[in-house]
Amino acid sequence: MVKDSPLSEITLRKYEKPYQLEDRELVKKICLSLGLLQPGDSRDVIVDILLILVEASKKGKAISSEEIKIKAEELRKKHNLEMKGIAESNIRRQLKRLRDLMLIEKKNNLYNLSEFESLETIFENKIEKFLIPQTIERIREYLAELEDMFK
Repeated sequence: MVKDSPLSEITLRKYEKPYQLEDRELVKKICLSLGLLQPGDSRDVIVDILLILVEASKKGKAISSEEIKIKAEELRKKHNLEMKGIAESNIRRQLKRLRDLMLIEKKNNLYNLSEFESLETIFENKIEKFLIPQTIERIREYLAELEDMFK
């Protein structure tokens, strides 16, 4: 019996070219583009989390989920945003989503961008060259199976 649970999943969206966006808005577009955030979603703490991890990784620093929570609260206050989604449990859930997409890694309860690489490099190596081709290949297998079924 085939399970209906995906082994991996990716949503990609294309937006207009980035042009003079503030740091948080740019990261928000990245989250939307990678399917980490739904259009119109007001619970966008994942944007703050990713921005915090990008900044920390640029300094070669890994940070704890508690530190991420504190920094996310500060960012949301700075941008006059509601304090939605900043519960510790939700922060951990969002971190898991980023790990599942292979954007970040966790070692000794500390988080950082995978191998402290840039998001661009991580996207290229882990999503563009690894996840997408595997996903396309599996879809092709299903399509071939369907063709064989009706021969």
